[in-house]
Amino acid sequence: MYDMSPYLKKINDVINKGPYSDDWSSMSAYKVPEWYRKAKFGIFIHWGIFSVPAFGNEWYSRNMYVKDSNEYLHHIDTYGKHTEFGYKDFIPMFVAEKFDPNEWAKLFADSGAKYVVPVAEHHDGFQMYKSEISHWNSYEKGPCRDVLGELKSCCNALGMEVGASSHRAEHWFFMGCGKDFDSDIKEPLQRGDLYWPAMPSAELHDIFSKPEPSEEYLQDWLVRTCEIVDNYRPKIIYFDWWIQHCAFKPYLRKFAAYYYNRAHEWGTEAVINYKHDAFMFGAAVPDVERGQFAERKPFFWQTDTAVALNSWCYTENNSYRKAEEIVCDLVDIVSKNGCLLLNIGPKADGTIPDEDKKILLDIGRWLKINGEAIYGSDLWRRSGEGPTEIPEGQFTDGIKKNFTPKDIRFTTANGFLYAAVLRCSENGEYIITSLDMQDASSRDNFSGIIKGVTVLGSDKKPVWERRADGLHINTDYRNGNYPIVFKIEID
Repeated sequence: MYDMSPYLKKINDVINKGPYSDDWSSMSAYKVPEWYRKAKFGIFIHWGIFSVPAFGNEWYSRNMYVKDSNEYLHHIDTYGKHTEFGYKDFIPMFVAEKFDPNEWAKLFADSGAKYVVPVAEHHDGFQMYKSEISHWNSYEKGPCRDVLGELKSCCNALGMEVGASSHRAEHWFFMGCGKDFDSDIKEPLQRGDLYWPAMPSAELHDIFSKPEPSEEYLQDWLVRTCEIVDNYRPKIIYFDWWIQHCAFKPYLRKFAAYYYNRAHEWGTEAVINYKHDAFMFGAAVPDVERGQFAERKPFFWQTDTAVALNSWCYTENNSYRKAEEIVCDLVDIVSKNGCLLLNIGPKADGTIPDEDKKILLDIGRWLKINGEAIYGSDLWRRSGEGPTEIPEGQFTDGIKKNFTPKDIRFTTANGFLYAAVLRCSENGEYIITSLDMQDASSRDNFSGIIKGVTVLGSDKKPVWERRADGLHINTDYRNGNYPIVFKIEID
């Protein structure tokens, strides 16, 4: 069993040296890195042992042990009894014989992504990187490759920053249902085992639920996460939910102080993504899972969503979103001071499904033409206009947004105002009411001078005129169901 004491001492030594200490007051000095604010678009990757059964979703490792669930019944029908074939028995099947990190990195670059966040450890407890904490990792078992390390090297070579995602917190209870009946999850379990600790299910949204994680488990969580920082120097650490549980609070502060101090020591910058107010506001970057804010925010934030609505990992029955819908979300999010982290789910053999590829490449084609309105952009005086309401909050990405030619989002960059129309009009006529000629004495009205208008992606200049009810633009440029962007020169 791994001796954690030397690493715990090192963590305390790094924190004591500063400049950040493990309290929220100290971390209130944190500033979101400029590169991250400018990047706007990243790729999330859910790939692991759960990609082998490719059934249900990435929670297969838990649900296969929930009696009478679809996964439980499927598992028995397909692989046999849980005493004879448990989750660990998928590992030899996860050989990833077609995994080519250079090919993945090229696809991500072609999608227009500026950063990549692979899942380093999911709820199932299998590490997708080389580790001294546990032998249940991709370097020693399964593909026998340092997936995180290889991806980092290849993505960095193409100019993309790389982070890492930890879902380890939920492992406290994630495999616990396997003890409710005769399965391969049984005592004795000890730290370092794949299934350890397999505790009873918590009330998942009760931050004071019992049994709460033990000190041994929390120290293991801290050491695992700091090991990722030290060995891979990720620019982002993304945390999934349940770290908001009260038991994690002292360890979250320790981790943040350690990570930020390490970044300072290395002369680099660090980002932590979190949900559910797990961190003190201002100490890290809030993330909205599968949703977004209805209004723009004065703070920087992130949305994480997926190309598939039903699962974060590859399954044989994924329900895919349309690329144009994702682009509309990207534009809306960026106009409101956010960025988009878009997930894909590779197959167990290491190939990326054709559907995922097509979506990424379609997004990349749009960004190649319109990226100047996205990358490095800043806010305008208002984020947008139009009749279509944006659902607020998490798990709203499945709600269809029927955008119209009146739905427009604004950004500024390089001395220009950009107006992205989320749905092309049939006759090529548009009115931007925020640029009207009404009483300029009103603080709500734009009173600057418009010198010119062009359409990104078109060599033909549009016809435009500023009237009392708005800026009228007529163009014969069409872009299917994708947004079109007007570049407006202002004096």
